[in-house]
Amino acid sequence: MSLLHRASFTVSAARLDQLPPSSVPEVCFVGRSNSGKSSAINVLTNQRRLAFSSKTPGRTRLINLFGLPDPLNLDDPEARLGYLVDLPGYGYAAVAKQAREEWADVLGGYLRQREALVGVVLLIDIRRGVTDLDRRLVDWITPTKRPVLALLTKADKLPYGQRMRTIFSVRKDLADIGALFTVPFSATERIGLEEAGEIIANWISPKVVP
Repeated sequence: MSLLHRASFTVSAARLDQLPPSSVPEVCFVGRSNSGKSSAINVLTNQRRLAFSSKTPGRTRLINLFGLPDPLNLDDPEARLGYLVDLPGYGYAAVAKQAREEWADVLGGYLRQREALVGVVLLIDIRRGVTDLDRRLVDWITPTKRPVLALLTKADKLPYGQRMRTIFSVRKDLADIGALFTVPFSATERIGLEEAGEIIANWISPKVVP
């Protein structure tokens, strides 16, 4: 069983000061509204509704943490090997400007300040490529020198040749990220599932073999 399959909901937070102490590794998931973030988390953890999106895209503003139990300390249900962190989606036009700015402050603050963060999963709709909003997010991430896994979601929507060209284009657009992994991904067709899962699990615990 993959380490990620053991994930369970732990806590939600509206502000950074509501998060638990930075004591174990965290891998965060972030992407535009409608980029397929919730679907990716669910398929990677082999669960149907661990993560879910609002019926109104862009309305979910909580940071959700999913704990991964420590296999060496199963007697303690509170012991965590790490967390998967679902950050709010960004860039939805229907959200008021002030709310978007507050939202951006939370996202940027987490990415810049969270000491436990060991890797970032950036979800990009493969049909859109890297947007201006994605670029803004990358500008927050790059100075931290944390590794990034760019999951190019909805990869099944493009023919193979176009998919490969888009991967090359995204790698070029994100070249300033030092440690970058680029994986075409589809939650429905399970494209890239194993590769992405292994990268994330190794960020949490290099000693764990999925």
